[in-house]
Amino acid sequence: MIAWLALFACTPDDPSAPETGRAFPDGFRWGTATAGFQVDMGCPTWSSAECDDTASDWWQWVNDPEIVGDPSLHMSGDPMSMSPGMWETFEDDADQMADLGLDAYRMSIEWSRIFPDGAAETATTVEALDAYAQPAAVARYHAIFAAARDRGIEPFVTLNHYTLPLWLHDGVACHADIDSCADRGWVDGERIVPLLRLWAEWVGAEYGGEVDTWFTLNEPYATSLAGYVLPGEDRVHPPGLSLAVEPGKAVILNQIDGSAALYDGVRATDTADADGDGVTAEVGLVLNMIAIDPSDPNNPLDVTAAEHADYLYHELYVAALTTGAWDADLDGVAETTRPELAGRLDFVGINYYNQVTVTGLPFPLFPEIPTFDLIPEFSFDPYPEGLGRVVDRARGWGLPIWVTENGTPRVDTEGPAILDGHLDSLWTQIDDGADVRGYFYWSYVDNYEWNHGFDLRFGLFALDTDTKARTPRPIVDRYREIITDNALD
Repeated sequence: MIAWLALFACTPDDPSAPETGRAFPDGFRWGTATAGFQVDMGCPTWSSAECDDTASDWWQWVNDPEIVGDPSLHMSGDPMSMSPGMWETFEDDADQMADLGLDAYRMSIEWSRIFPDGAAETATTVEALDAYAQPAAVARYHAIFAAARDRGIEPFVTLNHYTLPLWLHDGVACHADIDSCADRGWVDGERIVPLLRLWAEWVGAEYGGEVDTWFTLNEPYATSLAGYVLPGEDRVHPPGLSLAVEPGKAVILNQIDGSAALYDGVRATDTADADGDGVTAEVGLVLNMIAIDPSDPNNPLDVTAAEHADYLYHELYVAALTTGAWDADLDGVAETTRPELAGRLDFVGINYYNQVTVTGLPFPLFPEIPTFDLIPEFSFDPYPEGLGRVVDRARGWGLPIWVTENGTPRVDTEGPAILDGHLDSLWTQIDDGADVRGYFYWSYVDNYEWNHGFDLRFGLFALDTDTKARTPRPIVDRYREIITDNALD
Protein backbone atom coordinates (compact mmCIF):
# COMPACT_ATOMS: atom_id res chain seq x y z
CA MET A 1 0.00 0.00 0.00
CA ILE A 2 2.82 2.41 0.85
CA ALA A 3 4.47 1.75 -2.50
CA TRP A 4 1.15 2.34 -4.27
CA LEU A 5 0.63 5.65 -2.45
CA ALA A 6 4.14 6.70 -3.41
CA LEU A 7 2.97 6.96 -7.01
CA PHE A 8 1.12 10.13 -5.98
CA ALA A 9 4.08 11.70 -4.22
CA CYS A 10 5.41 13.28 -7.41
CA THR A 11 3.14 14.94 -9.92
CA PRO A 12 4.04 16.44 -13.34
CA ASP A 13 3.93 19.89 -11.71
CA ASP A 14 6.38 18.83 -9.03
CA PRO A 15 9.90 20.00 -9.99
CA SER A 16 11.32 17.01 -8.15
CA ALA A 17 9.38 14.57 -10.35
CA PRO A 18 11.58 12.29 -12.46
CA GLU A 19 11.72 13.08 -16.16
CA THR A 20 9.63 10.57 -18.10
CA GLY A 21 10.34 11.70 -21.64
CA ARG A 22 13.19 12.77 -23.84
CA ALA A 23 11.94 15.87 -25.60
CA PHE A 24 13.22 17.03 -28.96
CA PRO A 25 13.75 20.74 -29.59
CA ASP A 26 10.85 23.01 -30.43
CA GLY A 27 10.55 23.24 -34.20
CA PHE A 28 12.25 19.88 -34.76
CA ARG A 29 11.06 18.52 -38.11
CA TRP A 30 9.60 15.05 -38.45
CA GLY A 31 9.50 13.69 -41.97
CA THR A 32 9.77 10.84 -44.37
CA ALA A 33 11.84 10.50 -47.53
CA THR A 34 11.59 9.09 -51.05
CA ALA A 35 13.33 9.43 -54.42
CA GLY A 36 11.49 10.01 -57.67
CA PHE A 37 12.75 6.99 -59.60
CA GLN A 38 11.84 4.70 -56.72
CA VAL A 39 8.26 5.83 -56.09
CA ASP A 40 6.83 7.80 -59.02
CA MET A 41 6.16 5.08 -61.58
CA GLY A 42 3.53 2.34 -61.53
CA CYS A 43 0.58 4.77 -61.56
CA PRO A 44 -2.71 2.95 -60.83
CA THR A 45 -4.82 4.64 -63.54
CA TRP A 46 -2.63 7.02 -65.50
CA SER A 47 -1.17 5.77 -68.75
CA SER A 48 2.47 4.86 -69.08
CA ALA A 49 3.00 8.00 -71.15
CA GLU A 50 1.64 10.13 -68.30
CA CYS A 51 3.40 8.22 -65.54
CA ASP A 52 6.70 6.69 -66.58
CA ASP A 53 10.02 8.48 -66.75
CA THR A 54 11.68 6.54 -69.56
CA ALA A 55 14.48 9.02 -70.24
CA SER A 56 16.84 8.22 -67.35
CA ASP A 57 19.88 5.99 -67.14
CA TRP A 58 18.21 3.94 -64.41
CA TRP A 59 15.12 3.30 -66.51
CA GLN A 60 17.38 2.01 -69.25
CA TRP A 61 19.36 -0.04 -66.73
CA VAL A 62 16.44 -1.97 -65.22
CA ASN A 63 14.76 -2.53 -68.58
CA ASP A 64 17.73 -3.77 -70.62
CA PRO A 65 17.48 -7.58 -71.01
CA GLU A 66 21.23 -8.17 -71.04
CA ILE A 67 21.79 -6.07 -67.92
CA VAL A 68 18.90 -7.71 -66.06
CA GLY A 69 20.05 -11.16 -67.18
CA ASP A 70 23.68 -10.72 -66.10
CA PRO A 71 24.06 -12.57 -62.77
CA SER A 72 27.14 -10.53 -61.86
CA LEU A 73 24.98 -7.38 -61.69
CA HIS A 74 22.49 -8.78 -59.15
CA MET A 75 19.41 -7.24 -60.75
CA SER A 76 16.02 -8.22 -59.36
CA GLY A 77 14.27 -8.06 -62.74
CA ASP A 78 11.18 -6.50 -61.12
CA PRO A 79 9.26 -4.29 -63.58
CA MET A 80 8.83 -0.62 -62.78
CA SER A 81 5.06 -1.16 -62.91
CA MET A 82 5.34 -2.60 -59.40
CA SER A 83 6.23 0.84 -58.03
CA PRO A 84 3.76 2.80 -55.87
CA GLY A 85 2.78 5.34 -58.55
CA MET A 86 3.19 8.47 -56.44
CA TRP A 87 3.38 10.59 -59.57
CA GLU A 88 -0.40 10.10 -59.67
CA THR A 89 -1.29 9.40 -56.05
CA PHE A 90 0.67 12.08 -54.20
CA GLU A 91 -2.35 14.00 -52.94
CA ASP A 92 -3.71 10.88 -51.22
CA ASP A 93 -0.25 10.06 -49.92
CA ALA A 94 0.08 13.57 -48.53
CA ASP A 95 -3.17 13.03 -46.65
CA GLN A 96 -1.63 9.98 -45.01
CA MET A 97 1.54 11.90 -44.19
CA ALA A 98 -0.50 14.68 -42.59
CA ASP A 99 -2.54 12.16 -40.60
CA LEU A 100 0.71 10.73 -39.29
CA GLY A 101 1.70 14.23 -38.16
CA LEU A 102 4.61 14.71 -40.54
CA ASP A 103 5.60 18.29 -41.30
CA ALA A 104 8.42 17.54 -43.73
CA TYR A 105 8.81 15.44 -46.87
CA ARG A 106 12.06 14.81 -48.71
CA MET A 107 11.76 14.02 -52.42
CA SER A 108 13.70 14.46 -55.63
CA ILE A 109 13.04 16.37 -58.82
CA GLU A 110 13.96 14.14 -61.74
CA TRP A 111 16.08 15.92 -64.33
CA SER A 112 15.05 13.41 -67.02
CA ARG A 113 11.33 14.03 -66.45
CA ILE A 114 11.60 17.73 -67.13
CA PHE A 115 14.30 17.57 -69.80
CA PRO A 116 14.05 14.17 -71.54
CA ASP A 117 15.43 15.51 -74.83
CA GLY A 118 19.17 15.93 -75.26
CA ALA A 119 18.51 19.08 -77.26
CA ALA A 120 18.26 20.81 -73.88
CA GLU A 121 22.04 20.55 -73.68
CA THR A 122 22.34 23.29 -76.31
CA ALA A 123 20.84 25.87 -73.93
CA THR A 124 23.23 28.16 -72.07
CA THR A 125 20.79 30.26 -70.04
CA VAL A 126 17.79 29.56 -67.84
CA GLU A 127 15.57 31.36 -70.33
CA ALA A 128 16.83 29.27 -73.23
CA LEU A 129 16.58 26.07 -71.21
CA ASP A 130 12.98 26.82 -70.33
CA ALA A 131 11.96 26.25 -73.94
CA TYR A 132 12.89 22.54 -73.60
CA ALA A 133 11.03 21.86 -70.33
CA GLN A 134 8.11 19.44 -70.48
CA PRO A 135 5.04 21.46 -69.42
CA ALA A 136 3.13 18.53 -67.90
CA ALA A 137 6.07 17.52 -65.70
CA VAL A 138 6.73 21.11 -64.65
CA ALA A 139 3.07 21.53 -63.68
CA ARG A 140 2.93 18.23 -61.81
CA TYR A 141 5.83 19.19 -59.54
CA HIS A 142 4.07 22.49 -58.79
CA ALA A 143 0.95 20.52 -57.88
CA ILE A 144 2.94 18.17 -55.61
CA PHE A 145 4.54 21.07 -53.76
CA ALA A 146 1.16 22.78 -53.38
CA ALA A 147 -0.44 19.59 -52.07
CA ALA A 148 2.30 19.18 -49.48
CA ARG A 149 2.14 22.79 -48.33
CA ASP A 150 -1.65 22.78 -48.16
CA ARG A 151 -1.33 20.00 -45.58
CA GLY A 152 1.35 21.71 -43.52
CA ILE A 153 4.18 19.62 -44.97
CA GLU A 154 7.38 21.38 -45.99
CA PRO A 155 8.97 19.95 -49.15
CA PHE A 156 12.72 19.26 -49.03
CA VAL A 157 14.17 18.59 -52.48
CA THR A 158 17.14 16.58 -53.73
CA LEU A 159 18.50 17.89 -57.02
CA ASN A 160 20.27 14.65 -57.99
CA HIS A 161 19.27 11.37 -56.36
CA TYR A 162 21.48 9.02 -58.45
CA THR A 163 19.67 9.20 -61.80
CA LEU A 164 20.89 11.12 -64.84
CA PRO A 165 19.18 11.82 -68.17
CA LEU A 166 19.96 9.12 -70.71
CA TRP A 167 21.30 11.75 -73.10
CA LEU A 168 23.97 12.50 -70.50
CA HIS A 169 24.71 8.97 -69.31
CA ASP A 170 24.25 5.84 -71.38
CA GLY A 171 24.93 3.24 -68.70
CA VAL A 172 24.46 0.24 -70.99
CA ALA A 173 26.92 1.49 -73.61
CA CYS A 174 29.42 2.45 -70.93
CA HIS A 175 29.05 -0.95 -69.31
CA ALA A 176 30.14 -2.46 -72.63
CA ASP A 177 33.06 -0.04 -73.12
CA ILE A 178 33.71 2.86 -70.78
CA ASP A 179 36.47 4.23 -73.01
CA SER A 180 34.45 4.52 -76.20
CA CYS A 181 30.91 5.30 -75.00
CA ALA A 182 29.84 8.81 -75.90
CA ASP A 183 27.69 9.74 -72.89
CA ARG A 184 29.75 8.97 -69.80
CA GLY A 185 27.84 10.92 -67.16
CA TRP A 186 29.95 11.71 -64.10
CA VAL A 187 33.17 10.53 -65.76
CA ASP A 188 33.13 13.54 -68.10
CA GLY A 189 33.47 16.44 -65.68
CA GLU A 190 33.90 19.15 -68.30
CA ARG A 191 30.51 18.25 -69.70
CA ILE A 192 28.42 17.43 -66.65
CA VAL A 193 29.47 20.15 -64.20
CA PRO A 194 28.23 23.17 -66.20
CA LEU A 195 25.05 21.26 -67.08
CA LEU A 196 24.41 20.66 -63.38
CA ARG A 197 24.87 24.35 -62.67
CA LEU A 198 22.31 25.33 -65.30
CA TRP A 199 19.90 22.59 -64.16
CA ALA A 200 20.03 23.94 -60.61
CA GLU A 201 19.58 27.51 -61.81
CA TRP A 202 16.47 26.47 -63.70
CA VAL A 203 15.04 24.54 -60.73
CA GLY A 204 15.72 27.39 -58.33
CA ALA A 205 14.03 29.88 -60.61
CA GLU A 206 11.00 27.64 -61.23
CA TYR A 207 10.39 26.22 -57.76
CA GLY A 208 12.17 28.57 -55.35
CA GLY A 209 8.87 30.03 -54.25
CA GLU A 210 7.80 26.59 -52.98
CA VAL A 211 11.06 25.11 -51.68
CA ASP A 212 13.65 26.57 -49.32
CA THR A 213 15.80 23.55 -48.44
CA TRP A 214 17.76 21.77 -51.15
CA PHE A 215 20.13 18.80 -51.25
CA THR A 216 22.72 18.66 -54.03
CA LEU A 217 23.69 14.97 -54.27
CA ASN A 218 22.48 11.89 -52.46
CA GLU A 219 25.19 9.49 -51.25
CA PRO A 220 27.82 10.20 -53.90
CA TYR A 221 29.77 7.03 -53.12
CA ALA A 222 26.78 4.91 -54.09
CA THR A 223 27.44 6.17 -57.62
CA SER A 224 31.21 6.09 -57.76
CA LEU A 225 32.16 2.96 -55.81
CA ALA A 226 29.08 0.91 -56.73
CA GLY A 227 29.20 2.01 -60.35
CA TYR A 228 32.88 1.67 -61.17
CA VAL A 229 35.02 0.21 -58.41
CA LEU A 230 33.21 -2.21 -56.09
CA PRO A 231 29.76 -3.20 -57.35
CA GLY A 232 28.30 -6.19 -55.59
CA GLU A 233 25.16 -7.87 -54.42
CA ASP A 234 24.27 -5.07 -52.02
CA ARG A 235 24.40 -2.24 -54.55
CA VAL A 236 25.03 -1.88 -58.26
CA HIS A 237 24.87 1.41 -60.11
CA PRO A 238 25.13 1.96 -63.86
CA PRO A 239 27.48 1.43 -65.63
CA GLY A 240 28.08 -1.50 -63.27
CA LEU A 241 31.82 -1.85 -63.79
CA SER A 242 34.34 -3.62 -61.56
CA LEU A 243 37.82 -2.32 -60.85
CA ALA A 244 37.45 0.60 -63.26
CA VAL A 245 39.37 2.65 -60.73
CA GLU A 246 40.50 5.58 -62.87
CA PRO A 247 36.95 6.36 -64.09
CA GLY A 248 35.68 5.85 -60.55
CA LYS A 249 38.26 8.27 -59.20
CA ALA A 250 37.21 10.83 -61.82
CA VAL A 251 33.60 10.42 -60.70
CA ILE A 252 34.52 11.09 -57.05
CA LEU A 253 36.31 14.33 -57.92
CA ASN A 254 33.70 15.44 -60.44
CA GLN A 255 30.98 14.94 -57.85
CA ILE A 256 32.69 17.44 -55.58
CA ASP A 257 32.71 19.97 -58.40
CA GLY A 258 29.16 18.97 -59.30
CA SER A 259 27.87 19.51 -55.77
CA ALA A 260 29.42 22.99 -55.71
CA ALA A 261 27.86 23.73 -59.11
CA LEU A 262 24.42 22.66 -57.89
CA TYR A 263 24.87 24.79 -54.77
CA ASP A 264 25.85 27.86 -56.76
CA GLY A 265 23.09 27.34 -59.30
CA VAL A 266 20.17 27.07 -56.91
CA ARG A 267 21.48 29.84 -54.66
CA ALA A 268 21.75 32.13 -57.68
CA THR A 269 18.09 31.87 -58.65
CA ASP A 270 16.12 30.82 -55.57
CA THR A 271 15.49 34.30 -54.18
CA ALA A 272 12.00 33.61 -52.77
CA ASP A 273 11.26 32.83 -49.13
CA ALA A 274 8.79 29.95 -49.36
CA ASP A 275 8.08 29.48 -45.65
CA GLY A 276 8.39 33.05 -44.40
CA ASP A 277 11.33 32.46 -42.06
CA GLY A 278 13.52 35.08 -43.71
CA VAL A 279 15.75 32.51 -45.48
CA THR A 280 15.36 32.07 -49.22
CA ALA A 281 17.50 28.97 -49.74
CA GLU A 282 19.71 26.61 -47.78
CA VAL A 283 21.68 23.97 -49.63
CA GLY A 284 23.61 20.94 -48.41
CA LEU A 285 25.04 17.56 -49.37
CA VAL A 286 23.70 14.17 -48.24
CA LEU A 287 26.33 11.65 -47.16
CA ASN A 288 25.83 8.00 -46.38
CA MET A 289 27.62 8.09 -43.04
CA ILE A 290 28.80 4.83 -41.55
CA ALA A 291 29.85 3.83 -38.05
CA ILE A 292 33.41 2.70 -38.78
CA ASP A 293 35.53 0.50 -36.51
CA PRO A 294 38.91 -1.22 -36.93
CA SER A 295 38.65 -4.99 -36.99
CA ASP A 296 41.26 -5.10 -34.24
CA PRO A 297 41.64 -1.84 -32.29
CA ASN A 298 45.07 -3.02 -31.16
CA ASN A 299 46.34 -3.51 -34.71
CA PRO A 300 47.88 -0.29 -36.08
CA LEU A 301 47.08 -1.31 -39.66
CA ASP A 302 43.39 -1.67 -38.82
CA VAL A 303 43.33 1.60 -36.90
CA THR A 304 44.89 3.44 -39.84
CA ALA A 305 42.48 1.73 -42.22
CA ALA A 306 39.53 2.97 -40.12
CA GLU A 307 40.93 6.51 -40.28
CA HIS A 308 41.33 6.25 -44.06
CA ALA A 309 37.80 4.88 -44.48
CA ASP A 310 36.47 7.82 -42.47
CA TYR A 311 38.44 10.18 -44.68
CA LEU A 312 37.17 8.72 -47.94
CA TYR A 313 33.55 8.24 -46.90
CA HIS A 314 33.12 11.39 -44.84
CA GLU A 315 35.89 13.94 -44.74
CA LEU A 316 36.94 14.23 -48.39
CA TYR A 317 33.70 15.77 -49.64
CA VAL A 318 33.01 18.00 -46.65
CA ALA A 319 36.55 19.35 -46.44
CA ALA A 320 36.48 20.33 -50.10
CA LEU A 321 33.05 21.95 -49.89
CA THR A 322 33.71 23.86 -46.68
CA THR A 323 37.38 24.90 -46.87
CA GLY A 324 38.19 24.27 -50.53
CA ALA A 325 40.76 21.58 -49.64
CA TRP A 326 41.53 19.75 -52.89
CA ASP A 327 43.01 16.26 -52.70
CA ALA A 328 43.26 15.30 -56.37
CA ASP A 329 45.20 12.07 -55.80
CA LEU A 330 43.08 10.96 -52.81
CA ASP A 331 46.13 10.37 -50.65
CA GLY A 332 44.62 12.09 -47.63
CA VAL A 333 46.55 15.34 -48.03
CA ALA A 334 45.15 18.34 -49.89
CA GLU A 335 47.62 19.56 -52.50
CA THR A 336 45.95 22.93 -52.91
CA THR A 337 42.98 25.06 -51.93
CA ARG A 338 40.25 25.91 -54.41
CA PRO A 339 38.35 28.98 -53.20
CA GLU A 340 35.50 28.34 -55.65
CA LEU A 341 34.60 25.21 -53.64
CA ALA A 342 34.82 26.72 -50.16
CA GLY A 343 31.63 27.64 -48.31
CA ARG A 344 29.42 25.45 -50.52
CA LEU A 345 27.59 23.72 -47.66
CA ASP A 346 24.95 25.34 -45.47
CA PHE A 347 24.35 22.05 -43.65
CA VAL A 348 25.11 18.36 -43.96
CA GLY A 349 22.54 15.60 -44.47
CA ILE A 350 23.16 12.19 -42.92
CA ASN A 351 21.79 8.92 -44.26
CA TYR A 352 22.51 6.24 -41.69
CA TYR A 353 21.87 2.50 -42.00
CA ASN A 354 24.81 0.41 -40.92
CA GLN A 355 28.26 -0.05 -39.49
CA VAL A 356 31.46 -1.34 -41.05
CA THR A 357 34.59 -2.93 -39.69
CA VAL A 358 37.76 -2.50 -41.71
CA THR A 359 40.86 -4.62 -41.95
CA GLY A 360 44.02 -2.76 -42.85
CA LEU A 361 46.43 -3.71 -45.59
CA PRO A 362 50.13 -2.84 -45.79
CA PHE A 363 49.51 -1.51 -49.31
CA PRO A 364 46.64 0.20 -51.17
CA LEU A 365 44.10 -2.15 -52.68
CA PHE A 366 44.08 0.23 -55.64
CA PRO A 367 47.30 2.15 -56.36
CA GLU A 368 45.22 4.94 -57.90
CA ILE A 369 43.61 5.58 -54.47
CA PRO A 370 46.42 5.46 -51.87
CA THR A 371 44.02 5.72 -48.90
CA PHE A 372 42.08 2.63 -50.00
CA ASP A 373 44.38 0.34 -48.01
CA LEU A 374 41.54 -1.56 -46.41
CA ILE A 375 38.99 -4.33 -46.76
CA PRO A 376 35.57 -3.24 -45.51
CA GLU A 377 33.07 -5.65 -44.00
CA PHE A 378 29.60 -4.16 -43.84
CA SER A 379 27.05 -5.25 -41.28
CA PHE A 380 23.35 -4.74 -41.91
CA ASP A 381 22.23 -5.81 -38.46
CA PRO A 382 20.51 -2.98 -36.59
CA TYR A 383 23.03 -0.82 -34.76
CA PRO A 384 21.08 2.11 -33.31
CA GLU A 385 24.06 3.47 -31.39
CA GLY A 386 25.70 4.15 -34.73
CA LEU A 387 23.34 7.01 -35.53
CA GLY A 388 24.56 8.85 -32.46
CA ARG A 389 28.14 8.07 -33.42
CA VAL A 390 27.86 9.50 -36.93
CA VAL A 391 26.00 12.58 -35.66
CA ASP A 392 28.83 13.10 -33.18
CA ARG A 393 31.28 12.75 -36.07
CA ALA A 394 29.39 15.31 -38.13
CA ARG A 395 29.31 17.81 -35.26
CA GLY A 396 32.99 18.38 -35.83
CA TRP A 397 32.24 20.15 -39.11
CA GLY A 398 30.36 22.91 -37.32
CA LEU A 399 27.35 22.72 -39.63
CA PRO A 400 23.66 22.13 -38.90
CA ILE A 401 22.65 18.50 -39.38
CA TRP A 402 19.62 16.84 -40.92
CA VAL A 403 19.09 13.09 -40.57
CA THR A 404 17.89 12.73 -44.14
CA GLU A 405 17.40 8.94 -44.17
CA ASN A 406 17.20 6.22 -41.55
CA GLY A 407 15.20 3.03 -41.76
CA THR A 408 15.27 -0.74 -41.81
CA PRO A 409 14.21 -3.59 -44.11
CA ARG A 410 13.19 -5.39 -40.90
CA VAL A 411 10.34 -2.93 -40.55
CA ASP A 412 7.68 -5.67 -40.44
CA THR A 413 9.12 -7.46 -37.43
CA GLU A 414 11.31 -4.95 -35.58
CA GLY A 415 10.29 -1.53 -36.90
CA PRO A 416 9.07 0.18 -33.69
CA ALA A 417 11.97 -1.08 -31.59
CA ILE A 418 14.56 -0.12 -34.18
CA LEU A 419 12.98 3.34 -34.58
CA ASP A 420 13.07 3.88 -30.82
CA GLY A 421 16.68 2.78 -30.58
CA HIS A 422 17.87 5.10 -33.32
CA LEU A 423 15.91 8.07 -32.02
CA ASP A 424 17.20 7.48 -28.49
CA SER A 425 20.74 7.54 -29.86
CA LEU A 426 19.92 10.72 -31.80
CA TRP A 427 18.27 12.38 -28.80
CA THR A 428 21.37 11.77 -26.68
CA GLN A 429 23.45 13.78 -29.16
CA ILE A 430 20.87 16.57 -29.34
CA ASP A 431 20.71 16.71 -25.55
CA ASP A 432 24.49 17.09 -25.60
CA GLY A 433 24.24 20.12 -27.88
CA ALA A 434 24.24 18.73 -31.44
CA ASP A 435 22.45 21.07 -33.86
CA VAL A 436 20.15 18.52 -35.49
CA ARG A 437 17.21 20.12 -37.30
CA GLY A 438 15.06 17.12 -38.21
CA TYR A 439 14.66 13.41 -38.91
CA PHE A 440 13.37 11.72 -42.10
CA TYR A 441 12.38 8.06 -41.96
CA TRP A 442 13.19 6.03 -45.07
CA SER A 443 10.82 5.48 -46.55
CA TYR A 444 7.20 6.56 -46.74
CA VAL A 445 6.08 3.47 -48.67
CA ASP A 446 7.75 0.33 -50.02
CA ASN A 447 9.60 1.40 -53.15
CA TYR A 448 11.75 0.20 -56.01
CA GLU A 449 15.01 -0.34 -54.16
CA TRP A 450 17.38 0.06 -57.12
CA ASN A 451 18.92 -3.24 -58.21
CA HIS A 452 17.02 -5.03 -55.41
CA GLY A 453 13.63 -4.03 -56.80
CA PHE A 454 11.05 -5.05 -54.21
CA ASP A 455 13.27 -7.61 -52.50
CA LEU A 456 13.91 -5.01 -49.78
CA ARG A 457 11.00 -3.15 -48.19
CA PHE A 458 11.49 -0.21 -45.85
CA GLY A 459 8.11 1.53 -45.94
CA LEU A 460 6.12 2.97 -43.09
CA PHE A 461 3.29 1.77 -45.30
CA ALA A 462 3.35 -1.66 -46.94
CA LEU A 463 2.61 -1.60 -50.66
CA ASP A 464 0.39 -4.01 -52.53
CA THR A 465 2.22 -3.86 -55.86
CA ASP A 466 -0.90 -4.93 -57.78
CA THR A 467 -3.58 -2.68 -56.29
CA LYS A 468 -1.21 0.06 -55.00
CA ALA A 469 -2.99 -0.06 -51.63
CA ARG A 470 -0.93 1.29 -48.71
CA THR A 471 -1.28 -0.53 -45.38
CA PRO A 472 0.22 1.02 -42.26
CA ARG A 473 2.75 -1.10 -40.45
CA PRO A 474 3.01 -1.11 -36.63
CA ILE A 475 5.85 1.41 -36.87
CA VAL A 476 3.31 4.02 -38.02
CA ASP A 477 1.53 4.10 -34.67
CA ARG A 478 4.82 4.39 -32.82
CA TYR A 479 6.11 7.13 -35.10
CA ARG A 480 2.83 9.02 -34.66
CA GLU A 481 3.20 8.89 -30.87
CA ILE A 482 6.73 10.26 -31.05
CA ILE A 483 5.74 13.04 -33.43
CA THR A 484 2.68 14.00 -31.38
CA ASP A 485 4.75 14.23 -28.18
CA ASN A 486 7.86 15.55 -29.94
CA ALA A 487 9.56 13.22 -27.51
CA LEU A 488 10.46 9.65 -26.67
CA ASP A 489 8.52 8.41 -23.66
